[in-house]
Amino acid sequence: MAQAERPLSDHPTAAESADARTTLAGLGEAAVLARIFPRLPAADAALLGPGDDAAVLAAPDGRYVVTTDMLVHGPDFRWEFSTPTDLGWKAAATNLSDVAAMGARPTALVVAIAAPQDTQVDVLEGVADGLRLACAELAPGCGVVGGDLSTSDVFTIAVTAFGDLDGRRPVRRSGARPGDVVAVAGELGVAARGIALLFESGLEAARGTDAHAVARQLRPMPPIALGVVAADAGATAMMDVSDGLALDARRLARASVVDIEFDALGDDQLRGGEDHSLLATFPADVPLPDGFLRIGAVAPGVGRLLVSGSVFDELGGWDPYAQWDGRLS
Repeated sequence: MAQAERPLSDHPTAAESADARTTLAGLGEAAVLARIFPRLPAADAALLGPGDDAAVLAAPDGRYVVTTDMLVHGPDFRWEFSTPTDLGWKAAATNLSDVAAMGARPTALVVAIAAPQDTQVDVLEGVADGLRLACAELAPGCGVVGGDLSTSDVFTIAVTAFGDLDGRRPVRRSGARPGDVVAVAGELGVAARGIALLFESGLEAARGTDAHAVARQLRPMPPIALGVVAADAGATAMMDVSDGLALDARRLARASVVDIEFDALGDDQLRGGEDHSLLATFPADVPLPDGFLRIGAVAPGVGRLLVSGSVFDELGGWDPYAQWDGRLS
């Protein structure tokens, strides 16, 4: 969701004056991994965790859900705003939310990091702490079972997440039917307000203005457990709201070949991304699960989005190829 508004800082400020012997290049891969592994969360599903060429996971259902997402310094996060722990948390949360949106229970993460060679090792330790804290808070039992380290001029973290359906059918984007109720679990537009404040006034001033919005931008709180709840309640379609409600709802409408008609919603709710809420559709005769709020209905159609009866045809969200031009200032 973040767009370049000012020059990028390549590393966390605290790393600038640290001893070179604590950089990734100074320590070497083996020593770096030895410091990171104890900080990573263990996975209940791991029969064999980090240390071999690959992990071995239990898949009692016989199927598993898999997804991947990356965060790149610049378009996805900024060291001037995020601590390494914030970054680890966000990298976990964005992937856990995609697993939950399929109606699955997150079981394991694989994490790959490419970092400049003069990056301090405590940056990676902080990322590992964030991964552990996010898993413990959002998806207990999910852990890191492997990954990779490499070098790059631009700090990048890529996470692959796995999930168990536990006998459920996967909830896809393409299952919404005319007459269904449209509902959301989680906040809308809060994280976008946070990033706007960060670019406008900087970290400390932004926190003073709206600490909650800044916190939700830096450490999202997706309602992971409600993905399984929605599936068990009969959700016909579901997806993670990462790029903005309007953009993601249009994706669901197109996949299901229906129109989605929203009740009156604020502009910030429609456009704001990175809340990682869950957007779901339910049969009209099914009580909405606790935590979900009705925001509209599904109608026959061809993939359009309507708000208060009018077609909403603006982008209304974050598309990195349409909006990120690579400028550093």
